[in-house]
Amino acid sequence: MGIFGQGLGGIGNVLSVLLPFLFVLTIVVFIHELGHFLVARWCGVKVKAFSIGFGREICGFYDRYGTRWRFAWIPLGGYVKFLDDENSASVPSRAALEKMTPAERAGAFQSQPLAGRSAIVAAGPLANFLLAIVIFALTFTFVGVQVTAPRVDELVPDGAAASAGFKPGDVIASIDGQAIETFADMQRIVSASADRELTFEVNRGGVLLNLKATPARREISDRFGNKLRVGVIGIRRNPTQAEWEFKRYGPIESVGLGVKETVFIITRTLSYLGDVIVGLESADQMRGPIGIAEISGQVASAGLVPLLNLTAVLSVSIGLINLFPIPLLDGGHLLFYLIEAVRRRPLSERTQEIGFRIGLAVVLMLMMFATWNDLGIVRRWLTGIG
Repeated sequence: MGIFGQGLGGIGNVLSVLLPFLFVLTIVVFIHELGHFLVARWCGVKVKAFSIGFGREICGFYDRYGTRWRFAWIPLGGYVKFLDDENSASVPSRAALEKMTPAERAGAFQSQPLAGRSAIVAAGPLANFLLAIVIFALTFTFVGVQVTAPRVDELVPDGAAASAGFKPGDVIASIDGQAIETFADMQRIVSASADRELTFEVNRGGVLLNLKATPARREISDRFGNKLRVGVIGIRRNPTQAEWEFKRYGPIESVGLGVKETVFIITRTLSYLGDVIVGLESADQMRGPIGIAEISGQVASAGLVPLLNLTAVLSVSIGLINLFPIPLLDGGHLLFYLIEAVRRRPLSERTQEIGFRIGLAVVLMLMMFATWNDLGIVRRWLTGIG
């Protein structure tokens, strides 16, 4: 029986998915829009509205600068609306600008120099990256992680590692020149490198050897039963309790690790998208709001720290997606500004309008595709099957 047919228990299951999803998404959206908002205020731009969610307002208030802070019914994003914006997507309105007094124009977004407009637009994605770095850094500092040495305890017969000449007892020192300190470091690089040859430097009884292996692409299940396709080379680690080490890091080192984690997520996401484009990977792992909601509920069942780490991962993803050069997204605005910098004048209003329409179509198609991938989850919720 699906979760919608289980009475009070079903309602509880719905809330166990919905509440973590709203928690994660609200934080990520708020920080993204706060980045735009703070830099806009710093540049002297008047902000008419700061909205979490779209559509009809649930509640809100005006601050002393006249900005309407609002929560809306559709919690799938948010926006900052400037004085001269035509709509919540920050499409500029020349007509609105022309009707303004000189004093009002000084607070308009379009009146800002190119550098100011670029900074305001880029501030949203950058705020998302900073949020992720802060969450990761706090986790490394106050929570810590359990680690174990990157040693080979067992080889899978006929696996890539066995074929490459690995032996039990080998300790992996680096991969493609990147130092490896823990077994988790090794797993992360290998899982993200399916079908790509890697050079492993291994310590075998004090002697350093270079071995080359290509991770095979395999489908595995995570702890929640979700199917993932990752690279594997056939190495197993069977540490004893004494071989696990609990580590906390100092603040400076934690920030560095937070940056490293954020960069890894960015490169891994771009690598996946590149594999999809060239046909090496399927796009069925792309998830829409329903898929993210399910993952949020699953991770929340493991505790607050995993949920915060998911918030960091989602924050990086949203920041990166917003930088894609698609009109309507922040990256599309930045693309227009780059063209303006080269041409020494902005694109015509008509050209920008066409660009925004194309961008809207692309964004809607991506949303529809991601939602299509989520239909299997809806079926499972309704029927309890699959």
